[in-house]
Amino acid sequence: MRIVVGADHRGYELKDEIAAALKRAGHDVLDAGTNSAESVDYPDYARAIGQALADGRAERGVFVCGSGVGASIAANKIHGVRAALCHDTYSARQGVEHDDMNVLCLGARVIGSELAQELVRAFVGAGLLGEERYRRRLDKVAEIERQGR
Repeated sequence: MRIVVGADHRGYELKDEIAAALKRAGHDVLDAGTNSAESVDYPDYARAIGQALADGRAERGVFVCGSGVGASIAANKIHGVRAALCHDTYSARQGVEHDDMNVLCLGARVIGSELAQELVRAFVGAGLLGEERYRRRLDKVAEIERQGR
């Protein structure tokens, strides 16, 4: 799978660990930055991740900031991105299966490396379930996005 990873200054170290683990697992990883502790603005990286998804350079994304909240808010402003902050494997898997989540957001100051890796494995290993009820709900979400309210 092609996966774009990105982070702000609070999440770049965990992002690098996640990227390395994804590569070891055989995934193609695109690093959208940042790559230092120098203060940056997380919306810039949300845009980079969203653009990689929109352009087809990646199928899914992982976005890390200090809490994961800013990453989630910013990523969800990008058309076609369905991002969620997850701190448990059930949500990371179910978010894909039921809600077609394509960006996993993580809080580097909230979870450790081992849990982050488990969450990423659950996220990457999941697939959208094709049941009619999930499709119907996703169609409604898409309509909200089209209308902008």
